[in-house]
Amino acid sequence: MKQLVNAFLAILLVAFGLMFLGSRLNSAEGYTGGNTLTIYNWGDYIDPDLLEQFEKETGITVIYQTFDSNEAMLTKVEQGGTVFDVVVPSDYAIAKMREENLLLPLDHSKIPNLANIDSRFMDLSFDPGNKYSVPYFWGTVGIIYNPEMTGDIDFSSWDSLWDKRLNNNIFLVDGAREVMGMALNSLHYSVNDTNEDHLQEALSKLNKLSPNVKAIVGDEIKMLLANEEAAVGIVWSGDASEILDENDKLDYVVPEEGSNKWFDNMVIPKTAANVEGAHKFIDFMLRPEVAAQNAEYVGYSTPNVPALKLLPEDISGDERFYPPAAITDRLEVYDNLGKRMLAHYNELFLKFKMNKK
Repeated sequence: MKQLVNAFLAILLVAFGLMFLGSRLNSAEGYTGGNTLTIYNWGDYIDPDLLEQFEKETGITVIYQTFDSNEAMLTKVEQGGTVFDVVVPSDYAIAKMREENLLLPLDHSKIPNLANIDSRFMDLSFDPGNKYSVPYFWGTVGIIYNPEMTGDIDFSSWDSLWDKRLNNNIFLVDGAREVMGMALNSLHYSVNDTNEDHLQEALSKLNKLSPNVKAIVGDEIKMLLANEEAAVGIVWSGDASEILDENDKLDYVVPEEGSNKWFDNMVIPKTAANVEGAHKFIDFMLRPEVAAQNAEYVGYSTPNVPALKLLPEDISGDERFYPPAAITDRLEVYDNLGKRMLAHYNELFLKFKMNKK
């Protein structure tokens, strides 16, 4: 009998040990709750000191994980293997997450600092009424160029890219929406155009650009342009800001025909385990002093109005990265075009890339 009791106790100890180990592993994988908060964000997209400050103020331990594309983020959230409390997707991805019922509605009463956000960046098409998301950073897509290498070419129009003097001297960011959008804008069409004749016209015009395109690249575009490996690049404004920090010879402009106005917003997934902590974190990030510190660290444009007053004038007054309403009002947010049309955009972009080769 004593042996049976001892065996039973041993089984209990093993069971409790496994439960404890499983709990620790789950925590490490993002199964959060109580005093833990798992954040899923783009790489190098927050000042680490702010995470420490939030932990000290709240007693909540932050687990920070990163992704490198909206598609990778969506796949992981959809699979549900890891529970995230706060995620930072881009505009069109937020629309997709709303449609797929992947998000929790925000309790605005728990986010009083939401009042700090510029009204221009609220109530947009991808999230009417900001029911599910809060602006984190925003920016544009435009042309970065080296005046010493481009001479008197005027980059106020997208058509400047087709100038024969730029032969083999342009880097394009590897993004279907960005490159197709640029071509559509150059034809005075919307970046969200779904008219097949217009899309084919854009592809034809892109194919004519091929002799000027040195390469279509990813994150390395920042280093390549800073090192003057090409005279011109099509980039996001946040990347342009980083490039200019490395090489102040360059300049950045949003062409007059229009372009993309993008947003990365904070959301709470439906599977979040620490909803209360998620609201605390979002409100914390919207404090003016926190938003200003984060903007200085990351280099992207903050949508936080009082935070702008705390930034150095050479940052907040730079209209290349904080353009006035006269410019932002003619820019477009990417719509969620749906799986079929998005696949078609990708197909057309691939045809262009293959023609380039």
